[in-house]
Amino acid sequence: MTLTRGARITGATLCGVLALITGAWIVRDISVSGGLEGLWRYWASDPRREWRIAQQATSPLDGALLAVYAGVGVAVLRSSVAASALVAAAVFTLAVRLPSLWVLTASWAYLQPTDSIRTRALFSTFAVLGLAVGLVITAVAGRRPAEAHDDQGPRAAPHRRTPAGPTVVVAWLAGALLLLEAALVTAWQLRFGYQFGPEVYLDSLVGGERVGQRLLAPPSGWLAATTVVLGLTAGVGLLARAVYSRPLGAVVAVAVLASGAVGVDAAVRLRILQHFGRAPLEYQLLVATSVFELGAGLLLIVLLTRRGESGPAGGYGATSGYGYPQPAPGYGYPPARPGYGYPPSAPPGYGYPHPGSPPGSPSGGGFGPPPPSSPPPNW
Repeated sequence: MTLTRGARITGATLCGVLALITGAWIVRDISVSGGLEGLWRYWASDPRREWRIAQQATSPLDGALLAVYAGVGVAVLRSSVAASALVAAAVFTLAVRLPSLWVLTASWAYLQPTDSIRTRALFSTFAVLGLAVGLVITAVAGRRPAEAHDDQGPRAAPHRRTPAGPTVVVAWLAGALLLLEAALVTAWQLRFGYQFGPEVYLDSLVGGERVGQRLLAPPSGWLAATTVVLGLTAGVGLLARAVYSRPLGAVVAVAVLASGAVGVDAAVRLRILQHFGRAPLEYQLLVATSVFELGAGLLLIVLLTRRGESGPAGGYGATSGYGYPQPAPGYGYPPARPGYGYPPSAPPGYGYPHPGSPPGSPSGGGFGPPPPSSPPPNW
């Protein structure tokens, strides 16, 4: 299945609106932070120390979401997996923005941000969730069989091709990276729960006054659980070479890249890398995890944004009932003619003319059978 032209335009428009909303919050935080450098220092800081007095509302997740909306907005106009890309962006948006509905209205959060910022954040959350649902509706309602397009063929536009799954190398490499990332995040969450106890971990999962968080960001445990669930889904889908796995894995990869960039920046600022051998084992493991996330995120984006392996629907490379490819006109194959003792009434297939076609008519299809003294190729 692919998307109609109207659905592609609608999906790209919705992604553009989502990018504008997210970008507006980032621009607002840049203005109160004194520039991009100040905003990055805030993003890379520990929210447990600054969330009660900070004027900023965004987090590194907002930067990742902005990149996702921009990438999906472009891909939906050009890619064969436009429908899956829209659903992947919608699912990720719903997952990370849904906690704001109860976090921003919780009694323990009333005294943290000012009422005006919290009210605007709540309205923004409703708008973003509504637009995400619109992405899903667009992807479902705008589907169209790839065979319905008129201009198929070896030179068909990429967005008119059959949705392409990952190649074997991409499937196994990207799938392994995503599954490993899900395992690492799960291990660190278990470590956090063991270290601070179930009550604190529950607050980190659904929000609470025992842990800090940014105004627009989901609780840290919720974000970790989202990364694990979507990473496992994309990783298993990649190993199965499912079409949806490429855009979903790319969306997760952007979030993984943002997490790794923040972790590596913290390691540099705290000079852990300079004294890596003398750092405690847990710090070393944290830095190693961040470096892995940074490298894996970049590699996953490169791998999963490449074109898949399936060709255009109904075009060159399609096979006939006998397993031989159907050549497009003009590739040097002569039209089949009746001969060698085959009657014109033979069924169409391996070089036989269609019923009712006059002898010598170009309507006969296929390669044309070879002489009886020579068996067909690969017989």
